Amino acid sequence: MSIRLLMGNGAIAEGALAAGVTVATGYPGTPSTEILETIAKIRDKNVYVEWSVNEKAALEVAAGASYAGHRTLVTMKQVGLNVASDPLMSLAYIGVKGGMVVVVADDPGPISSQTEQDTRTFARYSKLPIFDPASPEEAYAMIRDAFDYSEKYSTPVLFRPTTRLSHANAAIDATDERDVRQPEGFVKDPKWVIFPRLSYAAHKAIEERNPAIGEDFSSYRFNTIEGNTSANGTRLGIATGGVSYAYTREALQILGADCRILKIATPYPFPETLAARFLNEVDTVLVLEELDPVIERELIYLCGKLDKSVKILGKGTRHTITSGENSVETVTEQLASFLNCQLSTVNCQLSPPSLPIRPPVLCAGCPHRASFYAVKKAMHGKKAIFSGDIGCYTLGNAQPLDMVDTCLCMGAGITLAQGLSRAEPDATVFAFVGDSTFFASGMTGVVNAVYNKHDMVLVVLDNRITAMTGGQTHPGIGKTLMNEPVPPLNIPAILTAFGITPRVVNPLDHKAAVAAVNEAAAESGVRAIVFEYPCVNVAKPTGCASVDADKCIACGKCVRELGCPALSIDNGQLTIDNQDEKRRVTIDKSLCTGCGLCAQMCPTGAIAEVSE
Repeated sequence: MSIRLLMGNGAIAEGALAAGVTVATGYPGTPSTEILETIAKIRDKNVYVEWSVNEKAALEVAAGASYAGHRTLVTMKQVGLNVASDPLMSLAYIGVKGGMVVVVADDPGPISSQTEQDTRTFARYSKLPIFDPASPEEAYAMIRDAFDYSEKYSTPVLFRPTTRLSHANAAIDATDERDVRQPEGFVKDPKWVIFPRLSYAAHKAIEERNPAIGEDFSSYRFNTIEGNTSANGTRLGIATGGVSYAYTREALQILGADCRILKIATPYPFPETLAARFLNEVDTVLVLEELDPVIERELIYLCGKLDKSVKILGKGTRHTITSGENSVETVTEQLASFLNCQLSTVNCQLSPPSLPIRPPVLCAGCPHRASFYAVKKAMHGKKAIFSGDIGCYTLGNAQPLDMVDTCLCMGAGITLAQGLSRAEPDATVFAFVGDSTFFASGMTGVVNAVYNKHDMVLVVLDNRITAMTGGQTHPGIGKTLMNEPVPPLNIPAILTAFGITPRVVNPLDHKAAVAAVNEAAAESGVRAIVFEYPCVNVAKPTGCASVDADKCIACGKCVRELGCPALSIDNGQLTIDNQDEKRRVTIDKSLCTGCGLCAQMCPTGAIAEVSE
């Protein structure tokens, strides 16, 4: 054992490896991404790890290995669970042989997601056990327990870290030893083939099994009752779980208070025996959790079932927030009111200074800016609709580009565009998709467009990386997560195989890019443009642009139309004829990549690219 400073996601990875995982799959998505990246970095030769093409594929690959007795790990974020839900719902019925843990990192806030889904609710829906760690230390230990429970009950198990836990750091007493197992291998058995009659029997078995798991969870080491009941004859209690438990402990310390606490680490199946013991000790309970009232509803149900007159306060009674993430500050305020503490005694950390506003923006030199700008210039004055998608290019919705009219989920930009083109036949409808999303969920939409003879312009923004989640590989890169070289899949060739002859152009060649858009817009049917240029985090800049102050007329066109963070209008003075003052455009050399787009659009030729 050794003490190591680990991120929460790193702790999950190390815990999984210590538990004997031999196959790990997933699809990158903040806040889950670092789990597989850590496994890829520290694994031994007996561990296989991959970035799958999407979450559905990841789950199915892992399931196959689990059928053969391997311990498997699947990682994704909460919206990725939607993609994986088809195989997961059936796998809940079929079961597994080797332990299988599906890590779904929730994003309360949401900080980098399009939804605030609560995977604990999905656990009840899918009838699968779920673990909800409260800290990186707990996650390290709990992931090993999850594998044991998975094998004990022959079921996939869900594991739910949240953003704050995934990205927190802690000193963890971690082992370098691995639980080495010899998988039995795949044994042919009719149970691996799902049929209605078998599903009926499996459903019945699940309904009998889950109460037994709940009873088992009542003695699970991370489900606890702790603290004291409040003084002065009041029997107050707090029920909490996940990272909200950590906030609760800190808030009580700030308030100098104590209270009876029910900590739920396994929200489903609910540990009713443990919770009933807690309810015997209290008259009023405040439930602190993110996001859905999962623990709250279970306690209300249990009070009715056991005929207990305990008052349950929480989201349903508006004593706690009903959306967004908790924090030490919000929990302290709620506990101060619940425990009748004086907030005036709380230290000043409850009133932190306001942080500066940092609106999301495309990076300086991002090729997506050039692609959007080319389409915008080509379609100026014409009726057009721009159907967007999930990725860095979603940021094209912001001013001054204003080039994303819709954004629903990964791959939906392509199919939304097809519906829009039917509803708005007099408009030119564009569907934007990134290279990673094209492989993950875009290709079926393209096939649908060709098959059903839709009228749309597909624009593939190929920057040679999965950029938004930190630069992960995908099938078009030419290497796997294990750094093995593979032939890259060619997007233009794939489109050609679908019956579309795409125009391939460098978006930073503004004139050529605009011409390609004009040509495509003038045609009908399904046509495609592939804008190819690597992400600035892949192809590092070799120079930056400069401004000739004598030529700059401070028209602001480059700033006003591009919105590049490296461009600004200087408020300093430039002396002309010893009396006039002139504002001019300046370029932040620490940000500029020398992409040259601003130089191509400058009306006076005042901007020029220079080498380092």
